[in-house]
Amino acid sequence: MTAQQIPYLAVSTPDGPVVHETEVRKSRFLCSLLRVEDEAEAQAFIASVRKEHWDARHNCTAFVIGDRPRRERSNDDAEPAGTAGAPMLEVLRRRGLTDTVAVVTRYFGGVLLGTGGLVRAYGGAVSAALDQVEVVERRLVALLAVSTDHQRAGRLENDLRAAGHLVREAVYTASGVRFEVGVPADRTQAFEAWLAAATAGAAQLEPIGTERGDVPWNGADPSR
Repeated sequence: MTAQQIPYLAVSTPDGPVVHETEVRKSRFLCSLLRVEDEAEAQAFIASVRKEHWDARHNCTAFVIGDRPRRERSNDDAEPAGTAGAPMLEVLRRRGLTDTVAVVTRYFGGVLLGTGGLVRAYGGAVSAALDQVEVVERRLVALLAVSTDHQRAGRLENDLRAAGHLVREAVYTASGVRFEVGVPADRTQAFEAWLAAATAGAAQLEPIGTERGDVPWNGADPSR
């Protein structure tokens, strides 16, 4: 049997939330990052940060939601046009991120930074915060049922886990053991070949569905 090939979309997103502070010429820049599901959640997070830091001079924002199409928004919050939200958004784009909202809160330190200084400060605040989080890919994951007899089940489970495959569930019945395994959808053929070699063809494989799941990001282009 050939495992079903399922198209997938891989998009990267930070495994947050995180708050990271930088200082530039006496001004404090606090970048708050959060992974979100939709624009409403992004706007709610922005509102919560602005409420928490109501006494700050600026709370500038940027977010990217979805993919194909992507929804992108940024706001300078009274900083000179294009000096805050736009460089923040550019960092999110350059990192290949989506489903991510960033709020950079500025507590003014009394020293004017100029246009170029603001661009570097706001973009740098987002970059520094992103460096503190793990980035994962949200991919379409194929769910596969792997069935074998009781005699081979223990070794097969150990082999699955040792090989880094996600074993979601193991169901023991009178006739054998059924493992539910999650595999990135573009790797189902490779998994089928691995399973055949590991069990000498004794295990049965059946596609049972798909879901969106997270896998470590390898730094590749998420739009591939």
